[in-house]
Parts: sequence; structure tokens; C-alpha cells
Amino acid sequence: MRSRDRASLAMLAGGFRAVFSLPWPVRRILAGPPVYREGQRLDLDMQVFLRLQQLTGRGLVDTSPEQARRHVEEGDRILRGRPVEPVATRDLTIPDGLAARLYTPEGAVLGGGLLVYYHGGGWVVGSLDSHDNVCRFLARHAAVKVLSVAYRLAPEHQFPTAVEDAYAGFRYAQRHATELGVNPDAVAVGGDSAGGNLAISVGLRAARDGTPGPAYQLLIYPATDHTTRRRSRELYGQGFFLTDASMTWYSDHYAGSAERADSLLSPLLSDNLSTLPPAYVAVAGFDPLRDEGQAFAEKLSAAGVPVTLRRFDDLIHGYANFVGFSARAREAMRDAATVMARALASPGRGIVKRDAS
Repeated sequence: MRSRDRASLAMLAGGFRAVFSLPWPVRRILAGPPVYREGQRLDLDMQVFLRLQQLTGRGLVDTSPEQARRHVEEGDRILRGRPVEPVATRDLTIPDGLAARLYTPEGAVLGGGLLVYYHGGGWVVGSLDSHDNVCRFLARHAAVKVLSVAYRLAPEHQFPTAVEDAYAGFRYAQRHATELGVNPDAVAVGGDSAGGNLAISVGLRAARDGTPGPAYQLLIYPATDHTTRRRSRELYGQGFFLTDASMTWYSDHYAGSAERADSLLSPLLSDNLSTLPPAYVAVAGFDPLRDEGQAFAEKLSAAGVPVTLRRFDDLIHGYANFVGFSARAREAMRDAATVMARALASPGRGIVKRDAS
């Protein structure tokens, strides 16, 4: 990136932070009247963010994947804020040439838990860098190590490539637990949006192969069904960050000609969810993905899987990436970190102990 572009992004980031440091009454004027849907009231900072996004006029439809990736990376530099500390990082290359990044928070216990994390971005955009602060935040507040895996992106690599890469990242963590300094019985998977979808697919793939699966799954507004349009998509598919049109754009790039009812693509349709580990599932009230995420949590529970379901009625899709400017997003992500930390600290209670492989 040219120095002029970096300077421009730095100025935008500074302006963005300045807006969110304004007094509450000023931000309310900037945002406009409160937004209500289904008895839910949109958080003020979410509303300010949407107003700023509207002013920039950026979208994914009629944009190439390359341009979309550049926009996402630029947007992250504006939104992320200061890096969450104290967290040490180390870049790795795991089998099949996949890039990964290991996050070790200060005070992490040797032989503690590990979260293998898959970034969101509709399987088309996003990277280790775009979700760097997300992983830092989870590592810091859960006091566990996090291994972020950079799976290959569509449309250059369509389904099931991302599933295979996600599974490879998980198996690497299992097999190298001693080297990574973690408990092999406390290796969890997690992700946001498309990354949540991949985290679920890892558990299903392990069950299909008859190999030890994850100890826990941390699912932040996961995509779980490519076949059905639910009410939340109709209500929140326009004007709330993730749009109906962009969801179609993502799905078409990733799924291609694949059968969209395949359980590794649409895990909500799986008839074998009882094989999955305990889960934390978070959904946002103003998210078009809300209803399919909630339906997945309910189906998991019906299959006998322990589930913690959180519905943050005042938030929008993408809040995991908003911890740099939103107190409410930090509160929601801290809840996820806390619940997972408790589960990974109690092998045999909160999670299922696995045989070595």
C-alpha cells in the first residue's frame, strides 16, 4: 500500500474514533431517531456506524472479489482501533501451506485450552489481519491460546475447499497440542458468520471420518443454511450492514454448483447433530442470519447437545469486529470469551474428553 493511501486510512480511522468519542446526545443527533423492529431497539453506536457506512456508499454487489477484499482490509484498518494487549503473536505455516497465527495472552496456562478460529467474510473476503483484533480479544478475555487459520477463499476455491482447510487446521492443532503448549482434550473451534459455518463443519467432518472432534464450538452469528430464506432475512436484509444481495453474492461465489443441502454447506439440515460438541451460539437481533443461527442452536439442543444461546437484540451482524469502538460489542464478545473459558477449563464437565489420535 502506498504511503499516501496509508495516511488517508489513518486520517479516516482518526475521524472514525473521534465520532465515537462524541457525547451521547451528539451521537444521537448524528444517528437520527431510534430504530425499532419487532420490539427491539438498535444500539446507538450500531446506528451511528450504519449512518457512517451509508455516507461512504460502499457495497459488495457488482464488485469483484478482489475489490471486495481490498475494501474489507481498508475498512478493518479504520474500524479496529488499538490492538488488544497483552497478547503475543506468532505466524505459522501449517500443512498444505496454510497460513496461521497463534495468539498467546499474558498469563495463559501451560496445558490450557486452545481455540482454532476461522474468520468471517462470506468465504470470499477476510483474512488473518481482518480478524486480528477479534482473536486478540478472545485470547485476552478467555485466557486461552487462539490459532487463527487462513482458509482458501472463493470463488477461486469453492466449496468444499474451505471445509478441508478448516479441518486441516483443527487436526494440526490436535496433533501438535504439546508443541503448542495446550491440552489436546481442550481444543475448541470457533468463528463468526462464514467462520462459524466452517467451525460446525469441522465437527461434522470429524464425526463422518470417525476421528476425535472438537471439545467445544464457539459460534458467533453463524451461517447455517443455504437453502431457506427466513423471516430475519426479509426484515433485516437491507440497511443493517449485511444485506440480502450481498448474502446471495457470497453464497453464489462459495457454493457454486454444489448441492446446497449438503450438511457441510448447510449444517442446519444435518440429521446427525448429536455428534457435535457443546456450543456457545450468539445471534444479533438486527441480523438477517439471526433466525438460522437460532434455529441451529435449538436443533442442537433438541439433539441433546449442551448449548448456551445468546441473543443480543440491539446488535447487528459483524459486531465481533466492532470491539474497537463499541462498548456493547465488547460486552457481547466478553460474554462469549467467558463462557468458552469456563468450558475449556473443565474437561469432562463442560466439554467432552477425547481419545488421542
